[in-house]
Amino acid sequence: MSQANHISLNSRCAPLQAFRASLFHCLRDPGHQGDADAIEYFEDGLLLVENGLVTQIGYADDLLPTLPSELEVTDYSGKLIIPGLIDTHTHYPQTDVIASYGEDLLHWLNTYTFPAEQQFGNEQHAKEVAEFFTAELLRNGTTTALVLATTHPSSVDAIFEVAQKRNMRLLAGKMMMDRHAPKKLLDTPKSSYTESAALIEKWHKTDRLHYAITPRFAPTSSEVQLEMVTKLTKEHPDAYIHTHLAENEEEITWVKKLFPQHRSYLDVYDHYGLLRERSVYAHCIHLDDADLRRMATTGAAIAFCPTSNTFLGSGLFNCKQALEQGIRVGIATDVGGGTSFSLLQTLSEAYKVQQMLGQQLSPYQAFYLATLGNAKALYLDDYVGNFEPGKEADFAVIDYAATPLTKRRIATSQTLQEKLFAMMILGDDRAVHASYIMGECAYLKHTQN
Repeated sequence: MSQANHISLNSRCAPLQAFRASLFHCLRDPGHQGDADAIEYFEDGLLLVENGLVTQIGYADDLLPTLPSELEVTDYSGKLIIPGLIDTHTHYPQTDVIASYGEDLLHWLNTYTFPAEQQFGNEQHAKEVAEFFTAELLRNGTTTALVLATTHPSSVDAIFEVAQKRNMRLLAGKMMMDRHAPKKLLDTPKSSYTESAALIEKWHKTDRLHYAITPRFAPTSSEVQLEMVTKLTKEHPDAYIHTHLAENEEEITWVKKLFPQHRSYLDVYDHYGLLRERSVYAHCIHLDDADLRRMATTGAAIAFCPTSNTFLGSGLFNCKQALEQGIRVGIATDVGGGTSFSLLQTLSEAYKVQQMLGQQLSPYQAFYLATLGNAKALYLDDYVGNFEPGKEADFAVIDYAATPLTKRRIATSQTLQEKLFAMMILGDDRAVHASYIMGECAYLKHTQN
């Protein structure tokens, strides 16, 4: 196959497939100490898939004799198969501004993000970026993502059309923003409502797609527009809600000036009924105990964005505290404030952030966050996140020998935890040998003979 070959998928799933490799997945949260009973691992395992769904996993020696003699086994021996990685917050229109120098959040938005987003009124540009963005997700082992578009309805159509072609499970929505941004990016309360409602009708729960009602963040929506957001959420209770919260201290001060009647930034969203199951708030660095309790009781989720939080100097998110409060926490790349499409690299930065807070993030819990934990944060754990029978067979094949350094480090690793930790610290897109969508190869890394 050609280098970085990305295969477009339709609804074509083989009736029975078998994949041989080491297999790892989580049954529940292993906790920061890394509870071994919460994970399942087969050193020489077999993953069986039928019509795109997992039917069984186990040891190869036990399952191979049960297979039809004519069935060809896809052999990835020596590599590791994990559930497809899940990204709980990323911006596809910011693909081309990743690694742009910025002083802080608000400066970065005005200098890079807003100019880049204005180009998405051009349908051809939106489609080209959507193609590259989804291909890059798959090249990094990411098979499910919650994605922000722009205020242009065509930008939503573009990302959904490409994701549908690739048969990806993807969540996205039109950004709603009627103030404090360039005129070319502003909508109105009425247009944001009518355009979003039409997009929900068109895309929500079509194939593997889900719609997310997406006010950018409180400062860029007037009170009238937030009332329209409320109306949408009441009319579409199974849609997602996706926005930003408490990322930057200057941003929080701005919110206090704009909404002086509210106790906190979170209280603004709460007032408009935006705290509920399937609502996802990115960052949440600067929340107090009352805010954290409120998020836990409403079933809202936090998207932890370690690379953008550190890149923009926004602060250190206390992941352990949020998890102990019972909040659903996911991990997110937040491209393009985030500095990598790779969730392996994102886990590396998450580990370092927790170290700076005097806490730990075990490799078991890290991989849980990027798979089953993120599925739970998105209320998609009935479909993806691990290899329980009946789940959709989205998975990534990890190559321990992708670089000379990872090959050497893995050779000295004595335990599974050591191997996983080495891959989350040293791994990146090069470690992803293949990505599968419902049992079909969606990306295969070119290798030299």
